[in-house]
Parts: sequence; structure tokens; C-alpha cells
Amino acid sequence: LMEVAERVRLILKDPQDSLVVLSGCGTSGRLAFFMASGFNRELQRLNYAPVCSYVIAGGDRALFSSQEAPEDDPTLGALCLKKVSEGKKRVLFVGVSCGLSAPFVAGQLDFCLRHPDVYTPVLVGFNPAHQARKEPIPGCTLTFHSVVTRMEELAKTQKAFLINPALGPEAISGSSRMKGGSATKILLEVVFSASFSRTPVTFNGILQHMRSYEKALDFTYSHSEEIAALMEAAGRSLQCGRQVCYLGWGSLGLLGLIDASECKPTFGADHEDIRGFVSGGYKELGNNEGDLTLMGPEFSISHDDFLDGVLPRLTDADTVLLLYSHSDDVDEVAKLARRVREKTSNIHAAYHQTDGDAAAKQDDINKLCSSTVIFTWPQEASKLKSGNAHRLMQREFSTKLLLNAVSTGAHIFKGKVFKNYMIDLQVTNSKLYRRAARLLQKLSGHSESECEEALLKAIYQVDKLSEDIATCSLEMNQCLSVSVVQVVPLALVCLLTGCSMKEVESRLEQQPIVREAMETCLKSS
Repeated sequence: LMEVAERVRLILKDPQDSLVVLSGCGTSGRLAFFMASGFNRELQRLNYAPVCSYVIAGGDRALFSSQEAPEDDPTLGALCLKKVSEGKKRVLFVGVSCGLSAPFVAGQLDFCLRHPDVYTPVLVGFNPAHQARKEPIPGCTLTFHSVVTRMEELAKTQKAFLINPALGPEAISGSSRMKGGSATKILLEVVFSASFSRTPVTFNGILQHMRSYEKALDFTYSHSEEIAALMEAAGRSLQCGRQVCYLGWGSLGLLGLIDASECKPTFGADHEDIRGFVSGGYKELGNNEGDLTLMGPEFSISHDDFLDGVLPRLTDADTVLLLYSHSDDVDEVAKLARRVREKTSNIHAAYHQTDGDAAAKQDDINKLCSSTVIFTWPQEASKLKSGNAHRLMQREFSTKLLLNAVSTGAHIFKGKVFKNYMIDLQVTNSKLYRRAARLLQKLSGHSESECEEALLKAIYQVDKLSEDIATCSLEMNQCLSVSVVQVVPLALVCLLTGCSMKEVESRLEQQPIVREAMETCLKSS
């Protein structure tokens, strides 16, 4: 971490010809965008030139919707990196792949290794290097493991860097958005905060900053009862077919957008189930491709979009959560809260303040809300040299933990998680296809080939696989699976009961709570 921070400092000394690029797929790509934007704002505040850029597989559409097919394309990854860094003489590339598995990132790392005169690659992930994905990438001689092996050799002379602490299993198996996402945020913020500081990068400074996140985690979970109440409210809304809306300000609002966007691929949710809106919309976002509103309703992200398209149909069965801090325009928060309260009493708030800095209008907001989680941060929480920036990072980290708990808990209430498995995940790229096949093996006890056969039957909605289907490319299977609802539940019930696909669909219609349908099938089998 110290050495990478020093490399960032070299970039800061020559902003004209140098660049830092953060890149990833899905959650990792969204966090790459989030942190690159935040780091640039902080650099401008410190009178540095902004030097950070981001790449996300699938482009800016992937900030709000599932675009997982591009994750499988290493050539596309390399081309995106080449485009964003065109003309630069020194590039520090930070590729994030929590499971050391994304072909898109592997292609970018390989590109860096082939151009060492310009690029220094940094890989952030949370598996040991020997567990990097060994499966061949279609149409390519690379594997993620082969790229990591080359990086390990170069790391001995600090020409490449691996930052891969082992985190252990996620609470929801296979979903790296929680621990993996939080750890990504911590590691990169520690590195960049150290590099932005005008004092030397030291071991103790890095350690102190790391420990401040541990305190922030403990402080956040000291509010577990209030967070649980939010989780239950959101869960009740989803259970009765209604929605949850996050209305946020500043970077806390952006975290609401990110959390909401992760629910569709993780839980097989509809984009209406949990939605995020941020004050200022795309002006606040500052993304590469600008305003995407015309691309469809899921790209409508401003408070005005909420007022025009969502507020008129809100009822008490919907849940609205306000996300803000005392440094935001609390008058604006109060005005929006009053408008929401006219439509639903099911309005809640998560509010951050520093001890002694309470906003005057907060009492009014408390009266409008069914519940308010007030995070009052002690003054000593901001005593690190990075000051205001560190305080904001803590609030963001705390908000991410809260939102992950609310959205995950709500989908557990809805029955979208079986044991600790994402039973209704979308099968939209090779990683998720393999994950679905392994999950079917684990739950059914059937062989790998039988599970893949059932998965294909569910994707193609047939009882018998034709030769064309059996020999179809993985890419084609993934494309078709996007249009099929409940692929994994369909395949599992098919395996456990031997029923036809029509009978399986009928069973799931009779028991729409996926977890309960799975439990019934497993008991009877």
C-alpha cells in the first residue's frame, strides 16, 4: 500500500502526461467510478490537477443496470484502457476483480504487462493468487491465473503490485458487493489519502487510517436496532410487491444509486424494486458519457425524476429512505420529505452529523419520518491529517454498510435468498453461468453435466435439448438467459422433481416466494 501510494505521488508531480485509471466490472466498476470522481474532487480542493479516470465494463450504462456480458471480453477491456489513457507517458492502472476472475480486467492487466514503459499494473482482489481463475477465456490464450503469475514475478522488482488480502466468505455466497466492495473502498482510499497528504507516506500513517475504518464499522453497527427496523420496512414493501426508494444528496446519494443497481443481477430483482435517486442527477454524477436519461426509465436518477415518475403512485406500502448529512442542504431535504409525507407515512432517514454540528431543520425532518438513524460522529473521528476528506469517507463507508444491510435484508424477507445462496441470480456472463451450475450441483446432489443440462433447459424453455442447443456457445446461452425469469429456480425444481418445464413454471407460480418453493422441493425429494 505504501509503495502504490508513492507511485500515485509520482503521477501528481506530472499531471499533464500521467494518469491513474481505476477499472472493474459490476460493483467493482461502479466503485471505480465512485472513487475516481471523489479523488478528483479532493485533488481539486487541494489545488492539484485531477489525474484519475475510470473504466467500467459495459460503459456508463453499467453504473445503473446489469451489463455483465462485456465482463467476459479481455480485448474490449484492453481497448477501453488504451482509449482512456491515449497520449499519456505514465499510467498507474488499478484493476479490481474481487475473485481474481474477470476476463475484462485480465485483458487490461495483460495490456499493461505488454507495455511496461508506460503502464504499471496494480491488481486488487480478495483471493490468494493461486486461486485466480484458471478457466481458459474464449477466443484468447490468456487465463486470469496466467496474468497473475506474470504479475507476481514483476512484483519482486515493484514493476507490478498485487493487493489481495483474504477476506473469507461473503454473507451471501458469491456476492462480492458487500465485504469485497467495502474492502475495495478501504484499500484504495487509504492509498490515495496517503498520496494526497503533504507529509511522508509511513507505515504508521497507513495503519492509523486502516484502523479508523474499523472504528467506523463498529460505530455503524452500534445502530443495529435502527438499521434492522429499516430492513424490515424495506422487506415488507418488497413482500407486497411495492418498492423501496433511496433519495440521497452528494456522495451518499451516489451510494444509494450503486446499491440499488446491484439488486437486479444479485437477486433477480426488477429495476423498480429498489431505486436510487440523487440530488442534481447527472450533474452531480459527472460520469464520462453524460446524461443517459433517454436510454430508459432505469436511467432516470434525479430527484425531479422521482417527483415526476414515482411520487404520484407512492402508497404507505412503499418505503422511502433519505440519505444525507448536516453539510448538505437540509432545508431541501425537509422540503422533499414534506412532499413524500403527503403520499406515504413510510418515510425514513439516515443522517450523519459531527458532534456539535446538528442541522437546525433536523427536528422537522424527524417529525416527518417513521424512523431516523442519526449517526453522530465524535470530533476525534476527523483528527487524521486528511480532515474533511476522511470524515466524508467514513460517512460513505457507514452509509454503504447500512444500504447493503437494508437491500440484502429486504430481499431475504422477499425469499430471494435460500440458506446463504443467491438462488435467483441472473445468468448473464460466464462467471454467473458457472456459479449457477455449481449452485445446482450443491443443492441437488446431481452431476455437473446433469446440472448444466437443466440450466440449458431452463434458459431455452424446453424439456429436451436439441443438438443445436447442446452445442451452442456459452455466449449465446448467456444472451438468451437475460429474457428468462427465475432461471436457477426453474433448473433446480426440474432437477429435483423431473417435471416438465411447464409443470415447473406452474409450481413456481403457485409458490412465488422462491425460498419457500425451494424448501418444499428439497423436502419432497
